[in-house]
Amino acid sequence: MADIVPADPRAADLVRSGEIRIALFLPQYTRDSASSALRGVGAGFLAIEIGRVLAERLGIAMAVMELPTPSKTVECLKAHACDVAFLGIEPSRAAAVDFTPPVIQFDYTYLVPPGSPIQNIAEADAPGRRITAVGNHASTMTLRRMIRHAELIQTELPDEAFALLRAGTVDAFALPREQLLDYSLQLPGSRVLAESYGINRVAMAIPKGQSDRLAFFSDFVEEAKASGLVAHIIARGALRGFEVAPPELASRT
Repeated sequence: MADIVPADPRAADLVRSGEIRIALFLPQYTRDSASSALRGVGAGFLAIEIGRVLAERLGIAMAVMELPTPSKTVECLKAHACDVAFLGIEPSRAAAVDFTPPVIQFDYTYLVPPGSPIQNIAEADAPGRRITAVGNHASTMTLRRMIRHAELIQTELPDEAFALLRAGTVDAFALPREQLLDYSLQLPGSRVLAESYGINRVAMAIPKGQSDRLAFFSDFVEEAKASGLVAHIIARGALRGFEVAPPELASRT
């Protein structure tokens, strides 16, 4: 595939540093139980592949930073301890970090346990029902704005939320579809609802105050989408439910 990142003075600070630090948070990564090798999952797979392309084009190394949660990732960016992360575009995050145009998008839905009577999104939001979700994930931020009747039980990590569903203490588990499909394999008879309750538009997030770097990454994102690079990564990673985000039509001044 042809180079899509030309030599650009807007990335000179990254070149001087000698590396680009990509931050991942759970469940964007896992480690192989036998070899302990890091593996990107979902948006994390895309982040690592995009990071490799950028590092190669700029002639620098790529470092992957493993963080537990999106909030810790935002803190990392704010402290300039990492260079970029792939985060869902949320108004509450825009005050802390800057976003490029969206790279990918995918939907949010529920995983329900075996024998659940819940067939759609509306039936999950009923008095007496309990929905578990991961605090500070974009899927949960969207859910908080929607829930009217059900009780929302938040956890710190996705595995903790899934444990509540497996134990039968909640009625539904909210997360991006691609991740719920993986969890459903661990609970025979469970179902991922066909209906969705929202769309996550994921962009590259960087620390505020880096206007040149933001413009560089933003141009890279639109070029990567137009060239087919993002679609190629989605296909190679078999990222179910992922789509290339539509191009941003508004020009920057």
